[in-house]
Amino acid sequence: MRPLHACDTLSGSVKDPAHARAIGLLVIASFCWSLGGLLIKAVDWPPLAVAGMRGLFAGLFLLATNRPLRFTFSRAQLIGALGYAACTVTFVAATKLTTAANAILLQYTAPVWIALFGAWLIGERATRADWLTIVVVLAGMTLFFAGGLDFSGVLGNSIAILSGVCFAAMTLALRSQKDQSPVESIILGNLLAFLVGLPWIVSAPPLNAVGWFALLLLGIVQLGVSYWLYARAIRHVTALEASIIPVIEPILNPVWVMLMLGETPTSLALLGGVIVLTAITLRAIASIRGAASRSAPHAPRESEFEV
Repeated sequence: MRPLHACDTLSGSVKDPAHARAIGLLVIASFCWSLGGLLIKAVDWPPLAVAGMRGLFAGLFLLATNRPLRFTFSRAQLIGALGYAACTVTFVAATKLTTAANAILLQYTAPVWIALFGAWLIGERATRADWLTIVVVLAGMTLFFAGGLDFSGVLGNSIAILSGVCFAAMTLALRSQKDQSPVESIILGNLLAFLVGLPWIVSAPPLNAVGWFALLLLGIVQLGVSYWLYARAIRHVTALEASIIPVIEPILNPVWVMLMLGETPTSLALLGGVIVLTAITLRAIASIRGAASRSAPHAPRESEFEV
């Protein structure tokens, strides 16, 4: 899973020599995120077992690579952890039940739910442009269900939408911690996902070497390394770069699955995905440019983490 907004304003031309390196780190982080669909499908375990073991590996990696850490167990920190755990668990379940393309593209509807619930939860009211984006995205979502899917596919698509809702809840909770570090919520969320999946892990069949390797990559690379890179890159890129570059994830995610496993989404699902990504990307660009025109450019600040 990938970030919605990296920073609040679009800074001017970045002259910092670290900028080019940060762009590279952001591209690598997006590439790591995009491996989720392929690796999840490579593990012959129930969805909750996969989500749980991935959470354990990711949580331990982030515990070892982030200092200092401050676990306050505040309301916002716990809500962020719950949202993160729910987001990752439902995404794994959706990927198992429907195509990788449907799972990741429907999860990317999270900005719709942020616009809908933001005013209620954190006082961020949706604009007319936000509502137009919501209508377009909802229209695109209907195409995912128009291809004559069986029950499993419909259930997977529905869970993927729920994953987007959980992603939005997580993002709102992390934004409420803007003066603190959100990584503690991410660590707690990963460990919570492990506890949720533990009963299924215990009863799951033995894995072969390929399955364990895929699980290690899921936890350490697809989640752990990607967040580590993202947190360091975000200090040196503009909001526009941080919003657009991660779109690599939902584009590459189904490509790896198609190349390695031969899974192809329907034409209507692809069209729906194009509509969803285009609407959200254009809205992000317009929002950032609007913010830039209303205030003087300044250095971007470190933003929230994403799945």
